[in-house]
Amino acid sequence: MGTVRHILQKKGNRVISISPESTVYSALETMVAQNVGALIVMDQGKFSGIFTERDYARKVILKGKASRDTLVREIMSAHPVVVTPDTTIDQCMALMTEKYIRHLPVMENQQLVGLVSIGDIVKCMIDEQKCIIEDLEHYITGHHE
Repeated sequence: MGTVRHILQKKGNRVISISPESTVYSALETMVAQNVGALIVMDQGKFSGIFTERDYARKVILKGKASRDTLVREIMSAHPVVVTPDTTIDQCMALMTEKYIRHLPVMENQQLVGLVSIGDIVKCMIDEQKCIIEDLEHYITGHHE
């Protein structure tokens, strides 16, 4: 069973962040430029929340606000669900399904150490299943190592 640590070892710990004082428009520009669906919100070097496409859709567009006039701090998720590097892939999938979320900040010793997405989780699950299938095929065909 894989863990978040395994995902971060493969993809790295790089997170794309934005200030809570940035405009939503600026956040959207960053998301498009980086091809991501979420940004970590950092306030003076400290993790303070997450800004997602869902935040934008539900808290700006549907409320009739203007993205150039709205600040990230006004609509970000200030207390997102977080995981640790030791959280299992199954636990992540359960959390994402239960909470209807697509991104999980990763915290260790009260420090942000990464971000995993639903895409990262699905890729990891597919990779694990491929290994199991290959092992079973080798077992069935008698190609034991």
